[in-house]
Amino acid sequence: MNDRSKPLGSMAFEALLLALKDGKLRAGTYMSMPDLVAILGFPIAAIREATKRAEAQSLLEILPKRGVAVMDAGPEITHQCMDMRAALDKEGARRMLSREGRPKFGALLDEHFKMLRRAKQNLTPLLPDEAIAVDLSLHDALAGELKNPLLEQCYEENRNRIAVIQNSRPFLQDRIVPAMEEHLKIIEAIEAGNEAAAVAAIDVHLSQTLRWWGL
Repeated sequence: MNDRSKPLGSMAFEALLLALKDGKLRAGTYMSMPDLVAILGFPIAAIREATKRAEAQSLLEILPKRGVAVMDAGPEITHQCMDMRAALDKEGARRMLSREGRPKFGALLDEHFKMLRRAKQNLTPLLPDEAIAVDLSLHDALAGELKNPLLEQCYEENRNRIAVIQNSRPFLQDRIVPAMEEHLKIIEAIEAGNEAAAVAAIDVHLSQTLRWWGL
């Protein structure tokens, strides 16, 4: 249901983001403005505003008089986006460790162990979608430690780009166990107060993800 308190352009942008994240608009595809109107269900003026905002985040490119091209998900942009995430993860870990008191992950840690057990037992064919949510929970938690609106915006925009990339490079069942184990290494290092080990574990997670994707 549309929130009538929001401008149409903002609602259209949210709908566009959702279509990009859930794979309805896939990386490297071309869409005319009338196509987007039909897919998203908003008037052309709102769609134009939404696409301008999406272009500013490098999620798509506006092609004058033709429509839009959804962002590429090739090796170069994938490396750039994943490198940015790792850099923000490491800074988030450093800031978390700079605060008083030993960091505790609580429910987030429990969710990782639960997902790891389920993945090892192959309990459900829907596991990859659920695993992505658990995977993002750690990255979101680290970004939340940045305490800087500009850095947090960079993380959120990059998170959107990675969602588009993930639709082209699926988080397959066989990746879940090593990904959860890599996350647990990051959490273990942070909870132990070991910044160097946390940074190293984040770098391993980055390299292993790229390796899994053939990059």
